[in-house]
Amino acid sequence: MSALKSLFKQTFIYGLATVLPRMMSFILVPLYTDPKVLSTAEYGRVSFIFAYFVLFNVVLAYGMETAFFRFFNKEENPEKVTSTSSISLILSSFTLLGVAFLCRTQISTLINIEVKYLNLVFIILLLDALVIVPFAWLRATAKPMRYAILKILNVAINLGLNVFLLLFLKDLAQDSSLLHSIYKQDFEISYIFISNLIASAITLVLLLPFYAKVQFKFDTVLWKKMMQYAFPVLIAGIAYSVNETFDRILLEKLLPPNIADEQVGMYSACYKLALFMTLFATAFRLGIEPYFFSHSKTENPQKNYARILEYFVAFGSVILLTVVVFADVLKPFIIRSEAYYEAMWIVPFILLANFCLGIYHNLSVWYKITDRTKFGAYISIIGALITLVINYILIPIIGFKGSAIATFAAYAVMMLLSFYFGKKYYPIPYNLKKILLYFCLSTLFSMLYFYQFRENYVIGIGAIIVFLALVFQLEKKELKRIFINK
Repeated sequence: MSALKSLFKQTFIYGLATVLPRMMSFILVPLYTDPKVLSTAEYGRVSFIFAYFVLFNVVLAYGMETAFFRFFNKEENPEKVTSTSSISLILSSFTLLGVAFLCRTQISTLINIEVKYLNLVFIILLLDALVIVPFAWLRATAKPMRYAILKILNVAINLGLNVFLLLFLKDLAQDSSLLHSIYKQDFEISYIFISNLIASAITLVLLLPFYAKVQFKFDTVLWKKMMQYAFPVLIAGIAYSVNETFDRILLEKLLPPNIADEQVGMYSACYKLALFMTLFATAFRLGIEPYFFSHSKTENPQKNYARILEYFVAFGSVILLTVVVFADVLKPFIIRSEAYYEAMWIVPFILLANFCLGIYHNLSVWYKITDRTKFGAYISIIGALITLVINYILIPIIGFKGSAIATFAAYAVMMLLSFYFGKKYYPIPYNLKKILLYFCLSTLFSMLYFYQFRENYVIGIGAIIVFLALVFQLEKKELKRIFINK
């Protein structure tokens, strides 16, 4: 039980590193959706560019972060792992982005992003790639507080610059010659990426002491083993980026040009209401990933893995139902213009999709522990194909509703496939009856409420109370063990 307490402690700190920055950055959503700052189409354009960010980040990381965790715990000399992975990422990042800069005109035509934005995007990608190993090292060496502080500082700087450049710079520039030289008319989208660039640059500077400690000795044999492990993770990551962001890209490509950016803007804004589930799932994943590897050789780790998934589903089910019930209360605080509300229909599907993704990450322990990462790639590719096919079929018919359905279908299938193969290659004694009860009941309550009794808070709050009472009744012994017993 002490191991589980350690997990929950680290998950809490990593949760702070995820939740607090995301909550601060959450202010950016009402800022971006304020019609005085960006139009619906401009916000759609920003969301479209950020969709490509996810894909580019995956390519530049090429699974090295996950390989780092695996070999850092596996090799007798962790410093050799740190040095080799650092050199690999430094060389690959400068090479790939150097080529990208030379070919930026062709890339701009291919992906329909203006060169002026691509220049900023490439620099941000380089800066972010150079902090992958330092941040992974902080997690692997159990330094969650420093990890959290740096992550929070990054987003605080980004947030502060966004607010200053988008809200105050124009007025202040009238009274200051220096600020007047900085301010440019109709430059809002560029200001967003400039804010991101400065925040990333400061984060890298603060992490430079890590590189001063690295020996910079490259082990070719180790690197080949790491790349063999990482390659399926890269394929899985690319497929994941398709599942996560290609809905925006396909909406922009498949909808009529005169409405595409506006539809992407509406969809992206309402998608943000799933943030609460994403925060929970991300914080949990950051906590459990090092735990999975470090406890894989302990006696009967499967028992703890099973219990962890049960806790995740219980808490996730509560979050799902609560956010669905209060979605219409939350939306005015997050989305400042009613022009976006047309896409509220997607909220339950996106929440449920991210819930399935969180369960999938918990289930994925089997292929990471057994070095069968190729299965992660296979499963993610299947999910990506489902995403692409359903989007291509449904977007021309029902627009962004089709994208929401595709996202849920992809993650649900990935979750089920991971469970099926995990049962075969690394059996874990999950309490399926309890897990299915929580998942199915919270999904049923959420769908019935949102599509049949929406904004009837007597029914909604009643459903939450009933569900909480059920969870407490079934989990009270375990909760006492974790939070009361030593």
